[in-house]
Amino acid sequence: MEIAVARSSFQILAHANSSLFPQNNINKTTFGKSLNNNNWLSKKAFRVTVRAQDRPTWLPGLDPPSYLNGTLAGDFGFDPLGLGEDPESLKWYVQAELVHARFAMAGVAGILFTDLLRVTGISDLPVWYEAGATKFDFANTTTLFIVQLLLMGFVETKRYMDFKNPGSQAKNGSFFFGLEASLEGLEPGYPGGPLLNPLGLAKDIKNAHELKLKEIKNGRLAMMAMVGFFVQANVTHVGPIENLIKHLSNPWHTTIIQTMVQSTS
Repeated sequence: MEIAVARSSFQILAHANSSLFPQNNINKTTFGKSLNNNNWLSKKAFRVTVRAQDRPTWLPGLDPPSYLNGTLAGDFGFDPLGLGEDPESLKWYVQAELVHARFAMAGVAGILFTDLLRVTGISDLPVWYEAGATKFDFANTTTLFIVQLLLMGFVETKRYMDFKNPGSQAKNGSFFFGLEASLEGLEPGYPGGPLLNPLGLAKDIKNAHELKLKEIKNGRLAMMAMVGFFVQANVTHVGPIENLIKHLSNPWHTTIIQTMVQSTS
């Protein structure tokens, strides 16, 4: 019988009152060393093999849940609330994290780029947390909201339909303005095609574990960065580039701790 434990590999002997294993055939093995000594045995015994799990976890030495077996990209056994116990729910959470990660990466890049243009004076752009209140000449806010609602709703509906029936949205007649062949999905969450994968990366999506891992790691980092931007804007009322400049100009006296203390005083 094999039992998986973390970070240790050894064999143990467990005594039993069973007649399944003759005493003369028992070989005690501990930490890879063989000891041919039968005097210590009870009448009957059997051997249990314990093997190590060679996979990283979010907390070293922690045994991950059984349903997180390391096959998912970025799986480090982190699920303290047990949200992924149901296999169907786990599939949806994987897709939800992937979409949020991509939005976060796009958001972080957009915030930093526009804030850099604003701080350097290249463009007269509003700070990112006030951009939503900007009025545009070509359309009013209500019109933009309705257009965005329709477009995002259409795309998200198609994504959900592809999640429920993988590959269905790349078939002819699936109502994607004749672009079905260009959006042929590699698997749910990875649409591929010349429009969304112009460089032809990860064509063999089943064996693209390293690229998937890089994407989800960067996505998780971007989600944490967005949380930092939200807190930063609420406390300092300036953009991230301005905060960075202030910190670099006086790194020992302009830190997150001092800023938080000053905001509460």
